[in-house]
Amino acid sequence: MVKSICRILFSLSFLAIVVSHALMAQTSEPKKYTLEDAVGIALQKNPELVSARLEVQRADARVHEAWGTALPSLDFSGQYSRAIKKPVFFLPNFFQNKPDEIIAVEVGSNHAVNVGLTATQVLFNSAVIVGVGAAKIYSGAARELYRAKELETVTKARKAFYAVLVAGEVRKMMRETLKNAEENLGNVQLLAKQGVVSEYDQLRATVGVENLRPSVIQAENNYALALDGLRATMGLEVTERFDIEGALKFEPMDEGQFADATETVLQANPGLRALRLQIDVNRAMVSIERSDYFPTLAAFGNYQYQVAKNTLNIGTHDFIASSMVGLSISMNLFKGLQTNARVEQAQLEVQKSQEQLTGLETNLRTGVHSAILQLQQTRKRVEAQTKTVEQAEKGYKLATTRFTSGAGTQLEVNDAQLALTQAHVNRIQAIYDYLVASADFDQLTGHFPSYAVTSQEK
Repeated sequence: MVKSICRILFSLSFLAIVVSHALMAQTSEPKKYTLEDAVGIALQKNPELVSARLEVQRADARVHEAWGTALPSLDFSGQYSRAIKKPVFFLPNFFQNKPDEIIAVEVGSNHAVNVGLTATQVLFNSAVIVGVGAAKIYSGAARELYRAKELETVTKARKAFYAVLVAGEVRKMMRETLKNAEENLGNVQLLAKQGVVSEYDQLRATVGVENLRPSVIQAENNYALALDGLRATMGLEVTERFDIEGALKFEPMDEGQFADATETVLQANPGLRALRLQIDVNRAMVSIERSDYFPTLAAFGNYQYQVAKNTLNIGTHDFIASSMVGLSISMNLFKGLQTNARVEQAQLEVQKSQEQLTGLETNLRTGVHSAILQLQQTRKRVEAQTKTVEQAEKGYKLATTRFTSGAGTQLEVNDAQLALTQAHVNRIQAIYDYLVASADFDQLTGHFPSYAVTSQEK
């Protein structure tokens, strides 16, 4: 009976160990992200985007602050004082019928308590009126800047993902190239044993294989580095292991949108729209600085309770209430020309931002024109390199067939292999350049991919 129980316990322990190892193997498998996943995670976790999101919240808080200056303020004050030495008045000594003699008479009490409420409401202040509108414009500019940062983040994530795809394609190609070279070496060694090929051909095939191994290692390292770049863009932890899903595909854009691309950029680019709003904010700042020339009118009211006694035996019946209301007006008459200087600085800031707007519009026009040329050029390169790859593959097959039949040489095989590898690399590079150019074009025109969920869509 005891032995049976021991066998059962042993079996259960063994099963638990197997299951735990299986679970650990499953959890150790890296996550796989598609392009859509990478962009979505970057929009949530990218550190720069998180910082921009906080700036939007700060802008909203400034709007609330601006509204607060237009609302009434209510202040509470309370004070207790204990007279160490009471103040005195100097009076003639009428008490002893000696008017020529001056005596000191104490006034006040030992203990005094004063509690009051004061309400103030600004009735007219041009800085308050303009400030509320300026804060709203500033909040809109912050949102446009955040949208620009979203576009930038999406573009960076796309480029980083494409870089991983390229590195993966190169790694795959180099592995296949090494495999082909090893198979060719096997054929050469077989033919060498039969005395069909020379020792020189066998040596060239061996050297060709060994020369490819460092390139394969380099391709593996480049792929790991590309993953690190994507990890940083997505905002993932350094310890998180992941891989990607997808293929480097050539998906041509609709070139019909190129016709009105410049107009689209000038209207939809969020960075440009944010700068226009910033100019409006700067104009408002000119008005705010000028408001120092105008008076400020405010209404106020005060209600307070007071008590003064020589002992601390104070009750509620000892307090005396008083209240008042009134209007106050204040106006600066001279401040050492500081107001003039601040107005001038604000006007110069407007001119500065207008010059920046002109420069940005010029750069965007140039940028979209360059992006269109890049798209058109790389599309032709992709089409041409696709044909080149097909021809290189045929050439490699012919070279290997000629060599195995004894009509060709190992040098022809090596040249054909090199040409095929170069054709593959050129095609991969052309596709990557096209995808990068398309991402830049989307960023310039303010266009988000359909799979990118932005702040305006949440």
